[in-house]
Amino acid sequence: MSDLSQFFPEPEYIDDAYKGAGKLTGKRTLISGGDSGIGRAVALHFAREGAKVAILYHSAEDKAEETGRALEAEGAEVLVMQANAAERGDCEAAVSAVVQAWGGIDVLVNNAGMQKAHHDLTEVSDDDWHSHFAVNMDGIFYLSRAALPHMPEGASIINTSSINAFIGNDMLLPYTATKGAIVSFTRGLAKQQLGKIRVNEVAPGPIITDIQDAFADFDEDKLRNMAAPMGRMGHPREVAPAYVFLASRDGSFVTGQTIHVNGGMICNG
Repeated sequence: MSDLSQFFPEPEYIDDAYKGAGKLTGKRTLISGGDSGIGRAVALHFAREGAKVAILYHSAEDKAEETGRALEAEGAEVLVMQANAAERGDCEAAVSAVVQAWGGIDVLVNNAGMQKAHHDLTEVSDDDWHSHFAVNMDGIFYLSRAALPHMPEGASIINTSSINAFIGNDMLLPYTATKGAIVSFTRGLAKQQLGKIRVNEVAPGPIITDIQDAFADFDEDKLRNMAAPMGRMGHPREVAPAYVFLASRDGSFVTGQTIHVNGGMICNG
């Protein structure tokens, strides 16, 4: 088993130099997978831009509470809720809680996800395959369907896809398949909601998050190759501003699109 710390340093969630400009003042936001990684970074940037922030976490209560305290330190109104994105009832209950607290949802960020690495397709169990789709894809469907009736015109849904949806990944076949499904879902829903709700996605490249634990048993050459062409992995804080853009008035003419934040991995998608 490889020592992951040499490849994945501690993630940075927000830069002290990032100055909020009130771009999301008063916006009611809901972020799945908001306790750590990219989700935590997005939550912190939203808070610094003036948003009310609700985060969903699956099981890492300590990380969720830490994130909640950090959001409160930014001066945000905060909701921290446990939910399994793979369960329809949990998703609907989370949306209901936000609506009850704040009267609606202006920005939904579908970020919750799971990732498990495999050396070969024959190693992928039925449970692995179905679990990837349940968390990564069903959760987006359940949360989006529940939230849409409570989202005013001009609101925004932002999904987290991946560079892997565009270039493939031999180590992450089930994960890659779900991310491709997210691309198609994003584009289709954007067309369906045209003129009402904007629907976009961010496709991160190699970003330092807890999800990288999936590679604990891979050799060092594989891990080194995960770096972007810029020669390193990115930090969550380097992805989050893309979500701010799509959530704010700055992105008012953008829908059905993918923003790639990947350190130079050209994919033409």
